This record gives sequence, structure tokens and C-alpha cells, in this order.
Amino acid sequence: MNIVSAFDSVLYFAAVVYTLAFVLYGIRAIRGPTTADIILAVDCLSFDMAAFMVILGIYFKSIMLASGAIILSLWAFMLDIYYTKYVLYGEVEV
Repeated sequence: MNIVSAFDSVLYFAAVVYTLAFVLYGIRAIRGPTTADIILAVDCLSFDMAAFMVILGIYFKSIMLASGAIILSLWAFMLDIYYTKYVLYGEVEV
């Protein structure tokens, strides 16, 4: 077994694990009993999707996927900040 086939096997396994995680996060985001559960599911989905985009960028040797992952991570971080401000202060101001 050479390095390339081992790397492909690891990427295939990671793709399966991330796909399963995306499905579970999607179910939690749709059926979440509270707003905090929904926000947490979307947050985890966003950060895992960004990590998966980086993995795909490594596999396809594309820098554009990595830059898209950075933007997605920043969006998820802003979602956390706005939700925290809403919970603490009851309003969201820019």
C-alpha cells in the first residue's frame, strides 16, 4: 500500500463520517426543541462544513475551497456572537 492509496482511503473515510455528521446536524437543526439546540446544530454544521471544504481543497489541490472555508467559519462565528448578544441583552445591535 503506497501513500497515495492510503491518503485516498483516509479521505473516503472522512467523507463518510462528515456526511453522517451533516445528516445528524440537519436533523437536530430541524427538530431542535429549543432555539439554542437549533443554533448549536447550525454552528456545528457550519464549522464541520468548513473543515470538510479544507479536506476537499487538499484533495483537489484548490486554494479556493480553503478561502471559502474561512468565510464560512467567520459567518458561523458571527452567528454565535449575535445569538449570544440576543440571549444576554434581548436585542441585537450592530
